[in-house]
Amino acid sequence: MVNTREPFKEMMVLQDRMNRLFQGSVAPEDEGEDFESTSWNPPVDIYETRDDIVVNVEVPGISKDLISVEVKDEVLIIHGERPFEKDVGKEQYHRIERAYGKFRRSFILGVQVQIDRIKASYRDGVLEISLPKVEEVRPKTIEISE
Repeated sequence: MVNTREPFKEMMVLQDRMNRLFQGSVAPEDEGEDFESTSWNPPVDIYETRDDIVVNVEVPGISKDLISVEVKDEVLIIHGERPFEKDVGKEQYHRIERAYGKFRRSFILGVQVQIDRIKASYRDGVLEISLPKVEEVRPKTIEISE
């Protein structure tokens, strides 16, 4: 029988679970807690193509006007806020699992990008940021002659 365990994948799953545990969940019975001050981290996927670094951020239910994206010194910074819905009083909730409040994510890009060509779009609750790499960092295939 072959052991198909993937220890690194298991560690990533454990780390994700621990991050969620300590992310600052707020329950209505917590006296003195302010729902708007809770910080949280939206999930992010980052991948690289030949020409771009692409970042997808899950931010459903947040207006694009409440999200900001900037690149400074090869660091991508995304911040925004999901305001607490005030039309329902805190005492009426039975359970609150969605995160509210401000968030801030920053990622070291590791490569230079063309800042003037960065594009961001928001569709179906996913913010997609496309960061075109500068020409000299793109991989170049060298033809070998005889």
